[in-house]
Amino acid sequence: MTDAHSSDVIPAPPVPRVRVRGGGRFPVRRIYCVGRNFADHAREMGADAPASKAERGTPVFFMKPADAIVTGEAVPYPSATADLHHEVELVVAIGRDAPPGVLPVAQAQALVFGYTVGLDLTRRDLQAAAKAKGLPWDTAKGFDHSAPLGELVPAAEAGELGARALELEVNGQPRQRAPLSDLIWDVPEILHELSKLYALRAGDLVFMGTPAGVAALQPGDHYVARLEGIATLRGRIEA
Repeated sequence: MTDAHSSDVIPAPPVPRVRVRGGGRFPVRRIYCVGRNFADHAREMGADAPASKAERGTPVFFMKPADAIVTGEAVPYPSATADLHHEVELVVAIGRDAPPGVLPVAQAQALVFGYTVGLDLTRRDLQAAAKAKGLPWDTAKGFDHSAPLGELVPAAEAGELGARALELEVNGQPRQRAPLSDLIWDVPEILHELSKLYALRAGDLVFMGTPAGVAALQPGDHYVARLEGIATLRGRIEA
């Protein structure tokens, strides 16, 4: 029998995977991220925040490469920045392909495999420079080791997200905390909006946005991120 990959001219890279509580691993296809999904964070970044759902407009999306995930505790300080920021986030794992077309909000929850907590690490100085020139800020978000993740918890085990809190401590000091009820767009609404732009598939991850309190991380810092009652992520920034 001929090897299906025998014609590859270089070795195929491994598929990034995330541990699943209870056993097994979740292969990652794509990482979608939501910007400005907490009003307080939008304001701290100098953007307008909606006063009501009717004023929400359209979500802001960007992407990270799948191999940006970090599942261990050691996170290397990235190159080309002197201002690395933490952004603690709810992360949603998609376990089923979406049907063709725009995904109805009422059907979106059925695609969810599970949840965890993650960090959207950001080279803030690169982002600010790009924004000032009206340029894309992909290099500020989609770099190596920019997506530390906790273990995935199946949705049935996690239960309702409700008003569970997101929180982050750095060196034992609180940095960020907010209830998920403060999300401008909830999980089904974000999946609906993403489906207008992309074909959602099993293996996709969605970083749901961060609350206020983003700040710098330095080599040697230790962090603990929590999705209250569901998942915990511990790590350290290494030189």
